Amino acid sequence: MIKRYTRPEMGAIWEDQNRYQKWLDVEIAVCDAWFELGEIPEDALKRINNNASFNIKRIDEIENVVKHDILAFLTSVSEFVGKDSQYVHLGLTSYDVVDTAFSLLIKESLEKISKGLNALKDVLREKAIEHKTTVMVGRTHGVHAEPITFGVKVLVWYEEIRRQCERITRATENISYGRISGSVGTYIHLDPKVEEIALAKLRLRPAKISTQVLQRDRHAEVIAALALVCASLDKFAQEIRHHQKTEVLELEEPFTKGQKGSSSMPHKKNPVRTERISGLARITRSNLQTALENIPLWHERDISHSSAERVIFPDSFIITDFLLAEMTDIIKNWRVHPERMLANINLTRGLIFSQRVMLTLIKKNISREDAYKLTQRNSLKAWDEQKDFKELLKADPEVTELLSDEEIEECFSLDPYLDKIDYIYKKVFADES
Repeated sequence: MIKRYTRPEMGAIWEDQNRYQKWLDVEIAVCDAWFELGEIPEDALKRINNNASFNIKRIDEIENVVKHDILAFLTSVSEFVGKDSQYVHLGLTSYDVVDTAFSLLIKESLEKISKGLNALKDVLREKAIEHKTTVMVGRTHGVHAEPITFGVKVLVWYEEIRRQCERITRATENISYGRISGSVGTYIHLDPKVEEIALAKLRLRPAKISTQVLQRDRHAEVIAALALVCASLDKFAQEIRHHQKTEVLELEEPFTKGQKGSSSMPHKKNPVRTERISGLARITRSNLQTALENIPLWHERDISHSSAERVIFPDSFIITDFLLAEMTDIIKNWRVHPERMLANINLTRGLIFSQRVMLTLIKKNISREDAYKLTQRNSLKAWDEQKDFKELLKADPEVTELLSDEEIEECFSLDPYLDKIDYIYKKVFADES
């Protein structure tokens, strides 16, 4: 992962120091369990707890020879523990340790993602309320549709992030499992109580059944949850980028003091941060394909998933963590231009009120088809001849036969488009305490 995008806390989770510490935590929890079952003397357990440690440089040296990371780790631990190392890794296979510790690493990382999501959700809520009545044009297919408010747009994002919080919670629940059940998951050299006791100490639940590994649908769900978070952030980023286009210019990402947008054009203020979000989000989404491919393993386990997971999990977590922090800061400090939003509402010379005109005509007891034809005839003329839609309606005898000038004027008021805004907000915030 590119270090530039690594925030210290998330990056530290995936460093060797923390990974090996999680391995050691599992080994010691198993020793504690064997002690409770009477298989390790109390004085030996005390020495193990006091002395157990590892040296990363030494592990690397040993692994260069034995070509097996867990054996290199255990050798380093044994050099600290001494004669009591006979009780370490008792009855275990490598992935009793590695997969259980992997769950701990993922769970720790998901907790930070959850905090990041909640921080973003709080900022979105604040901005949605701030711009509840900031009127702007809605766009469908990229074309002006009908008026909305900027607050409603942001409220859509808020509700989406709320769903992402729920997905991360579910992913955390489903990855909070370990397995300490031996080489093929049948407890041949273990008392099943070892698994129960050790995992309880680690705040994990025992998988009801496993092979030599935890089944990878759990891990794919985690990457899927991260990919969905990043997809939402990309969606927000693309919208901000659209609104920052010169022709639109309703919204801008922060442009800080001393910042420069171009090496050749001093006037430029480019949406570089949101473009970066869109680019990095693609990596996490692509990692989901690898996570899905990791689900089918040969027989009770092969090693094809292992190398890929060493890339996709740190990268996906580091990217997601970085993008959440970026998006939160961008939204917290963006520049909103309500005056430009209003100018853009008027850009089509009243065409965005066409549906209201049509519905008003229908109330005059003409067919929907006829009302549509009358409205479209004038709206297309407004498009093609760059004329004011309202004035065209007032000049059309078929329209004025049905509608007075006052009724036509009422069709072009923004007020009715705010009528249901309170209802929408109440519905979204209904479950909040």
